[in-house]
Amino acid sequence: MNNIIQKGHSLFNKYSVFFFMAVFLLWIKTYIAQITQFKLGVEGPFQHFLLFINPLGSSLLFLGIALFFKGRKKYSWLMVIYFILTVLLYSNILYYRFFNDFITLPTLTQTKNAGEIGGSVVSLLKPYDFLFFIDFLLLLAFLAFRFVKMEIRDVNRGKINVLFSLTLSISCAHFALAELDRPELLTRGFDRNYIVKYLGLYNYVIYDAVQSTQASTQRVMANSDDISEIYNYTKSNYAEPNPDYFGVGKGMNVVFFHLESFQNFLIDYKLHGEEVTPFLNSLTKDKNTTYFDNFFHQTAHGKTSDAEFILENSLYGLPQGSAFMTKSLNTYQAAPAILGNHGYTSAVFHGNSGSFWNRDEVYKSFGYDRFFDSSYYNMEPEDLAQYGLMDKPFLKESMPLLKSLPQPFYTKLITVTNHFPFPIDKKDATIAPHTTGVPSVDSYFQTARYADEALKQFFTSLEQAGLLDHTIIIMYGDHYGISKENNEEMEQVLGKKITPFESTGLQRVPLLIRVPGIEGRVNHEYSGQIDILPTVLHLLGIDTKEYIQFGTDLFSKQHDDLIPFRNGDFVSSSITSIDGKFYDSTTGMELENDKLAKAQKAWETVEQKLLLSDKVVNGDLLRFYTPKDFVPVDRTKYNYHH
Repeated sequence: MNNIIQKGHSLFNKYSVFFFMAVFLLWIKTYIAQITQFKLGVEGPFQHFLLFINPLGSSLLFLGIALFFKGRKKYSWLMVIYFILTVLLYSNILYYRFFNDFITLPTLTQTKNAGEIGGSVVSLLKPYDFLFFIDFLLLLAFLAFRFVKMEIRDVNRGKINVLFSLTLSISCAHFALAELDRPELLTRGFDRNYIVKYLGLYNYVIYDAVQSTQASTQRVMANSDDISEIYNYTKSNYAEPNPDYFGVGKGMNVVFFHLESFQNFLIDYKLHGEEVTPFLNSLTKDKNTTYFDNFFHQTAHGKTSDAEFILENSLYGLPQGSAFMTKSLNTYQAAPAILGNHGYTSAVFHGNSGSFWNRDEVYKSFGYDRFFDSSYYNMEPEDLAQYGLMDKPFLKESMPLLKSLPQPFYTKLITVTNHFPFPIDKKDATIAPHTTGVPSVDSYFQTARYADEALKQFFTSLEQAGLLDHTIIIMYGDHYGISKENNEEMEQVLGKKITPFESTGLQRVPLLIRVPGIEGRVNHEYSGQIDILPTVLHLLGIDTKEYIQFGTDLFSKQHDDLIPFRNGDFVSSSITSIDGKFYDSTTGMELENDKLAKAQKAWETVEQKLLLSDKVVNGDLLRFYTPKDFVPVDRTKYNYHH
């Protein structure tokens, strides 16, 4: 018996045994995390098998790097790499809980925002999260308490070669199987869920690094010929303005009112017998307001910054990271610059640090004349939300600044109170929370009510200042508030099952455009944030035909109702595409074979739109093209400090 125990200890003391135990633990932990923490849409035994084996090859590959170190260092490096992979896995778990997406390389570089999202991260933690680190602590304990005696002898190079040959064989076989189920996996589509489902989280990191590197080199390789294809495409998809609306707001002021995290289901929603957003509800019936009830956000990683980027430029946000962070020095032909050529003064109001989301830099490229950040406001501690000044004091203090601007003005007010995780003091809450039992869901309705009251206050202030009757007001939701992670709670909220089709429908956000003098109505046209810029410019009597814009005028009879999402899914009045499946947009039923050809053609159009937009942004192609009568932005003219 003693001999057996000694042989067992002798076997366990071998580095190879410790190494393969680490590989096994990482493999199984990653598989469990992928199947329980991410909603990857795994279907059938074959996809489950792929999900099971996909962490194996990458675990062998990354942990195998430690084999090249000598003596005890190979143990240290094994643990360092193991810890890094564990942190990477857990970081993606936290990120996914709110964003329903995976971290990209550009996201990791957005350190300016890190200090201001701590509260949101805390609210995402789960009691069982320590389990994602318990295997690392177990391996560490084996070494610390010398249950494993470190083998000083170096690993034979021949064995290393055999291991990496095995790793390569497993990875190639795995990729071949993935290609059988999802052909052209790496070259078609934009959905990171597919990459993780088929290739695994760690291989996705490699894929993302390659994609990010390719994007960063596009600007260097770009030349003036590249813009021709884009120009021809946007011109051929231009929608003629509706003569009943073109120029009806000529010379009027423009105010964009940012409805933070507002989802459209809040409109007319009653909680405890009360309307949650009574003022917004009244605006949907206002005589001068057009309410778009099939309007979708199109944001990705950049969230709020994506929404701003899309509506200012009619370009799509990036598939990785935020254009605000990584493409702030690009040449743009954004709304402030276009309107500046027509006599408009432009300004942004935001009760947060000017550097948050890199706004103090990217706004210069957009051509904003003024940026009123937190340095212009009284930031009293009792008036602060997590992301800056609460809406009511923010709007009260913004009014004197707004009135000081030369007219006509083009402005944007960014509110923050209705932001995840939706904290609110009892003194500010005028409606009781919901009763789902999840704090961030229950309080969402209270912060939404507060934001609605702030919007009413703002309208009153505009009227008192004599501005309401000659100001176009665009109220838009920037992105979802309640994550897909809380679909179970949303079933309680809405009283119906949240299928993938219903979940996509929840990506509707409000869009209300109030134009003095026009007849208001509810517009059922399917539309997205990409359409806002050409719509507003046409209302002001500025034709967009010569501009590179991917949206179309919402009031035009030629408006394109095919609305791409950043992951390659899309919605339209007839077809909804989700995770490679196509549904009837009216019934929610999956399409039959005879209708799939039309759906596939729409999907190819979506892919083309996203690819062309990415070429513009990644290649900084607008530096090669200037529309007639447009004066390019000179960033050196702008200084937002006071």
